[in-house]
Amino acid sequence: MSSDRTLRPPVRIAVTGHRDLDPETESLVDAEVRRFLREYAPHVVGISCLALGADQIFAAAVLDLGGVLEAVVPAREYGEGAFRALLAGASEIRRLPFERASPEAYAAANDLLIETADLLVAVWDGLPARGSGGTAEAVTAAARRRVPVRVIWPSGATRVDTV
Repeated sequence: MSSDRTLRPPVRIAVTGHRDLDPETESLVDAEVRRFLREYAPHVVGISCLALGADQIFAAAVLDLGGVLEAVVPAREYGEGAFRALLAGASEIRRLPFERASPEAYAAANDLLIETADLLVAVWDGLPARGSGGTAEAVTAAARRRVPVRVIWPSGATRVDTV
């Protein structure tokens, strides 16, 4: 048996995380996500909904590190920021049958992410959900399905107050 990393099968890592990160937190999260993914690169398949914030940070890191990106698009009317550019880099795109982004669409997307993942990365402050279909619910769903969760929330990270 060889210890050559090139013979290792890819690890399927999904992401869930907060959208409302301030610019300093985005930099902190980006550095921590890249540090974590280097252990698996380039033998990683990243699975993401490509939402603003954590999802786009993760997706860009997967591609930059030579991994494969799979996108789950929650609704037909969906996508902000670098969404289109990242979607163009995806090797597979799964589109859900919702017209508009909604808590129901996000919950369905989370289910699809988790059911196809070996591991879930959660860029999460550890607080309870602010609504349905969010990060805390995805973490709970992964635990129910016995999918390991790696929480990333660097020291000094904050969320933008959107209330």
